[in-house]
Amino acid sequence: MIRKIARVAKRAGRTVVQKALLLFFAVRNPATPAWARRVIYGALAYLVLPLDAIPDFIPAVGFTDDLSVIVAALAAVAYYITPDVKQQADVAANRWFKQ
Repeated sequence: MIRKIARVAKRAGRTVVQKALLLFFAVRNPATPAWARRVIYGALAYLVLPLDAIPDFIPAVGFTDDLSVIVAALAAVAYYITPDVKQQADVAANRWFKQ
């Protein structure tokens, strides 16, 4: 699973990964309610599952549908994206993308 995520991350780019990490760390926060966790799990599953509205292998547009789903989920659970969640996502993205 980790190899799949790493492969997707490199192809998707920092923007998609950064937003997905926000969701990942929000779902790990005990204060995030069950309904928000379901939204987050659905969005993250859409990112890593092979079935997409727009196949990921298409250059320049392959991850636009994934990003749209991630952004919609972020809008739905924005209240639970705390400063701590943002910091954790930034640290992880910087580590993955070596910045």
